Amino acid sequence: MKASGIDIGFMPLLDAAPLLVAQEMGFAAEEGLALNLHRAPSWSSARDALTFGQVTAAHMLAPVPVAMALGLGGGAAPLDALSVLSMNGTVVGVSRDLARRMRDAGHAFDFANARAAGQALIAAAPEPLRIGVPFPFSMHAELVFYWLSALGRPSPQSLSVRTVPPPLMADAVRAGEIDAFCVGEPWGSKAVESGMGELLLPGSAIWAYAPEKILAVRRDWAEANPDLSSRLIRAVWRAGRWLDTADGRSLAAELLSRPTHLDISPELVERGLSGRLILARTGETQTAPRFVAFHAGQANFPWRSQAAWIGGQLAARTGLDRDEAAASARAVFRSDLYRAALENTGAELPAASSRIEGALACDSPVAATRGDTVLFRDSFFDGRTFDPVF
Repeated sequence: MKASGIDIGFMPLLDAAPLLVAQEMGFAAEEGLALNLHRAPSWSSARDALTFGQVTAAHMLAPVPVAMALGLGGGAAPLDALSVLSMNGTVVGVSRDLARRMRDAGHAFDFANARAAGQALIAAAPEPLRIGVPFPFSMHAELVFYWLSALGRPSPQSLSVRTVPPPLMADAVRAGEIDAFCVGEPWGSKAVESGMGELLLPGSAIWAYAPEKILAVRRDWAEANPDLSSRLIRAVWRAGRWLDTADGRSLAAELLSRPTHLDISPELVERGLSGRLILARTGETQTAPRFVAFHAGQANFPWRSQAAWIGGQLAARTGLDRDEAAASARAVFRSDLYRAALENTGAELPAASSRIEGALACDSPVAATRGDTVLFRDSFFDGRTFDPVF
């Protein structure tokens, strides 16, 4: 039987790995699929290629379909998240000049304490703090806004947020356009290697287990092609499961570094996969537990409560009604399609599709469709929780 071809857009980031691995390692072929991978130059071009039908599916920022459901950011067609591709995987970095000022003031750069790092950043940063993020509707932006607002720097009033494509983040620091950045790996490490920046925090220090990228499709395509949607979900799910093994990650660094994929050295890719990151050109190294996850801890499950949190955050910043936004947002994380796709795989799936976000201070067993499943710690740095009340 001839494989069904699916055109898929991706950005050259570590967290595109499940899509790249699904094709390269045969997981797509097992589902009778051939993934035709199209590298995008920016998140806006990746979004537009998907909404205008130039690709069928895409590696996408988790907030993008939520923003579109709220009427923010344009887009030609509604998008849905079939699954989550990755949890965490981002870094916050600062220019070398700002890092020097923070060190001179006594900050230890322990790569773990979000409160101390944020307070040190606020004390040392110019007014307004200019921070680069890859897209206005991104977890990078949401994490930064949440973090600094909780520490007394309300957003966006006290921040100047600039949109910079991930591969150009180091160049923006070099040009003096930004003082700090939040970006996915390997581009934070690239800023360190180029001598332009130092790493301050992993995104996981702000929200311990945050949805980062999703597998996005147009809603009309998902509804018209339930069999293809299910096969695509399963192929990516198997790729993520492979990536969350030691052997998988060791092989993935070489695969992802190829010119057609990330086009960067395997050593830089491996830093993100291992969570062992070099913070500065001096060689100082820190390890971030669960820096990025592709499968474990129900990483792929599209929790409707995650979408509701994103919707509420976007609404607070743009003047929309938070409850209405959360209700609209939750519909785009398609836990129903995800459950249907994995029904006959033997996968353990959570019994519920929403939860209280930030409530787990440690890894915890919860009820699943088959016995129990373990959810990973998902605390926010400030101890707050989000109850979607749906």
